[in-house]
Amino acid sequence: MKQNKPYTAIFTFSGELNDFFPPKKKQKENIQYLFGGNPSIKDAIEAQGVPHTEINLITVNDISVGFDYHLVDGDRVGVFPISENCGVSSKVKLRDDLPANLGFICDVHLGKLARLMRLLGFDTLYRNDYDDPEIVQISVAENRAVLTRDRVLLHAKVVTYGYWLRSINPIEQLSEVVKRFGLEKRIIPFSRCLSCNASLKPIEKEVIEDSLEPKTRQYYEQFHRCERCQKIFWKGSHFDVLVKIVGRFGAG
Repeated sequence: MKQNKPYTAIFTFSGELNDFFPPKKKQKENIQYLFGGNPSIKDAIEAQGVPHTEINLITVNDISVGFDYHLVDGDRVGVFPISENCGVSSKVKLRDDLPANLGFICDVHLGKLARLMRLLGFDTLYRNDYDDPEIVQISVAENRAVLTRDRVLLHAKVVTYGYWLRSINPIEQLSEVVKRFGLEKRIIPFSRCLSCNASLKPIEKEVIEDSLEPKTRQYYEQFHRCERCQKIFWKGSHFDVLVKIVGRFGAG
């Protein structure tokens, strides 16, 4: 039985979307994509390795389309990242705008990033025993953006907001997230527990004095306590390091 010739679409990926391609394809226009049937453009894009959460705009033959568009033989597709605010008229929105109170959830490899996110005051969940389905479920149920080094995790159809960290350095990762989600004006440093993510509240020294080490009791007067895990925080010897980190983001 004669096999039907596959259809062809031509894709161009813009900007940092090329981070998802091997070096020989980076910044290369006119990538030939072969397909059969009538796949959705979202499936076709993710089959090439680019998560839908990284995309701001899709054009087909210079017309903006949504994720539900289905490829036709000969289509010329442009795919643009979140960072590019493309001046296309009648732009089809691929997702709702970011919620003002957007929270985050980190995968199991991003424990250091989670602590740094909390340091800046961002609601960030993390456990070292999360599995991928649990991360996806929590993301959807609590309207949280998924932060991950595993791009496949972001292919889950129900995930609306997410980001694939390029760097393996936690401070650089923090910079990436702040920039990607426009969090500069939401920074409230030292407002969350670094251990469990709950809010910190000032507490009088007299209330906790019996639980303090002798030198802590002698040299420090200002304390905060986590509302959930009851951990106590003060401006100890490590505080200057944290202040320097916070200062890199224009807060303090």
